[in-house]
Order: sequence, then C-alpha cells, then structure tokens
Amino acid sequence: MSKVETIGDCTIYLGDCREILPTLGKVDFIFTDPPYGHNNNNGDLIHNWEKALALPLGCGSNPRPIANDGPEETRQLIEWLFAQLPSLLEPGCCCCCCCCGGGPDPQFARWALLLDQHLDFKQMVVWDKGPMGMGWHYRRSYETVLVAQKAGAACRWFDETDAVENIIRPKYRGIRKIIPSASDHPTPKPPELAQHFIKLHTQVGDLVLDPFLGGGSTGVAAVKEGRRFIGCEIDPEWFDLACRRIEEAYKQPDLFVEQEKQPAAEQMELLG
Repeated sequence: MSKVETIGDCTIYLGDCREILPTLGKVDFIFTDPPYGHNNNNGDLIHNWEKALALPLGCGSNPRPIANDGPEETRQLIEWLFAQLPSLLEPGCCCCCCCCGGGPDPQFARWALLLDQHLDFKQMVVWDKGPMGMGWHYRRSYETVLVAQKAGAACRWFDETDAVENIIRPKYRGIRKIIPSASDHPTPKPPELAQHFIKLHTQVGDLVLDPFLGGGSTGVAAVKEGRRFIGCEIDPEWFDLACRRIEEAYKQPDLFVEQEKQPAAEQMELLG
C-alpha cells in the first residue's frame, strides 16, 4: 500500500488488495469487477477495433493493459480473493462479483463453483448490456454478476416489490455498457450496475467494499446511495481517476447520467 485518500465517507487505497484486505474489518457488502484473465486491451480484438474507430469516435487507441489480467495471474488472484470473503462478511451479507458471459472458456462456471466453496452461491444474474458485442458466431452481448452470501443468517435483502429478475434488461433498467474514451479505464462498468445491487443488499450507512476499483464506478454508486465505501486500486492512473470521480459524485450527484449520443457513436455499439 502506497497511498490512502479519504473522500467523504469513502476510503480509497492505492495498492494490491492482497495486502490491504487482511487489514480491514467486516464490511456489509462487496461489489467488484476483477480482471477476467483475458489480457483485455493489450493488442486484443477490442484494442484493434478501438484503433480503427479512434479518430471518428474519440475512443481509446492506446493499449491500456489491466494489472494481473493474464490467465494464471487472474486464477491465483480470484482463488485468493474468494478465500478471504468469509472473514470480510457477516452472516447474511453478500458478494456480487462481475464475470464474463459465454464463450469457449466457461469462466463463469468455474468462478461460481469456487464461490460456492467459500460462501453459499445464490444466483447468476445476467446483465444484458445492450446491442451486439464482440465475438464470433454467438456475439457477446451480456456479462454476468455472480451473487453469493455468507451462511448463518437470512440474506440481507431490501427490495419489497417481489419483482427483481435474474436478468437486468436495458429496456427496463437502462443499464447499458460504456464505450470508454481514450483516457478512461478500458473496461468500465456503469455506476448504475453497482447501484442496482447496492440497493438490493444494503441500507443507507452500510459499508461497501470493492477490491478492484478501476475507474471508480462502485465508489460513485455508493456515494449516490448514501453508503460508506472502501475501494482498492493497484494502478496509480485509475486510482487518481477514481478519486476524481468520487469527489465529483459528492458535488454532482447526476455526474454519470448518460449523455445524448453523437450519431457516429452508433458504430461503437459493435464493441463489447
């Protein structure tokens, strides 16, 4: 750990979560988007599409590799993280972990089984993130969120509508993928995605943790919902970006309201 920033009710650590998490006490909820082990945006298909469309759309053409995003690095990291979850959560508290969707590598299945070794696996939620994505034959248009709870108490659940599906549909929730700019994290999640789960599993004043903060969307979501927050980010560039966005979230609650698309941006709907 090399730096800590306190912004309102948020504590943001610059450093490896493997060093930071063992120093923390209990939290009420975990929402995180870890590396998928795909070496994203490091000369891959997404990066090549960005290069082709960078000038007309202003998106990122420079490679922005994600720390610990190689297959073996990610495997070790996820196995370590999931083993820590029982010591971080009280009974009934949940972890919601973003994961990839379909493809030749059934990562979501492995991660679900691994989660179930340490917590009680509850549900795989499908996030339909909008129009057609990358891929071959079956184009990738969704990701998953794996939900697990610590045994020993009823699941902390604060929805009273009895209408929450295990599919997040853009038509009804409006939670669509983000096309990152050249200065943004290469795989950003919309804050509304974390907000959806934060509202289901926590109450105002609860403590939310994200061990892989990236560009800060989970922290922004926690601020908007009146929750306390702890985030860890290993890359100094994304740490600084997350801090700026969380500061702005306190000043401008509607910072991340989707802006009107420019006509050329429709081409980027091909990106996953």
